[in-house]
Amino acid sequence: MKKIFITSTLFLSVISCQENKQADNDTVEQAVENTESSFSINRMSKSKAIIDGIYREKIKDDERLKDFHKRFLSLQNDSRIMKDLYDDVIRSSENYYADANMRAKNIMDSALQKEVLNLLKNSSEKYDVKINKLNALKIQVNFNVIQLNSFYDIYKIKKTLPEIEKYQETHPLETDSLENFISKQNQFLNELKNLK
Repeated sequence: MKKIFITSTLFLSVISCQENKQADNDTVEQAVENTESSFSINRMSKSKAIIDGIYREKIKDDERLKDFHKRFLSLQNDSRIMKDLYDDVIRSSENYYADANMRAKNIMDSALQKEVLNLLKNSSEKYDVKINKLNALKIQVNFNVIQLNSFYDIYKIKKTLPEIEKYQETHPLETDSLENFISKQNQFLNELKNLK
């Protein structure tokens, strides 16, 4: 008798779960209906730079903006190349003076050592004058890179903000579906609590 009761209970539970599953699917389908957008923001939101993703989609059919974007990227890339080029020259020069001074200090003849150290000092001072001007220009280049990025980000935000607002309108944050779903969860939770 006990086995028949357990078997009947399991059978009813399986049928009940299948009915609930269909009802749950209906609730989920209602929650996601009318969620079309001009392009998939969901896909973009999985990346780190959702603004860049939306922006790329917005400009892909606008040749003028695509050209502008390419020129911006090219300018930023050239800024990095220029910085690396000058950094290499500075690094090589500083390494040279450090190595030459160390070797000059190992010269046994004190008169020759003094002569070589003076040559290095004069050359290094001339180099320092050049490097001071160069450092001021590098600071300006870095400042311009930051300014360019900031103003381009402002433009991208202004260009993409209407798209995210459109996305929010097509994905309304109505609570009916969630409330119905929570009700189903609570109902199932009560069933679980009452299982013996």
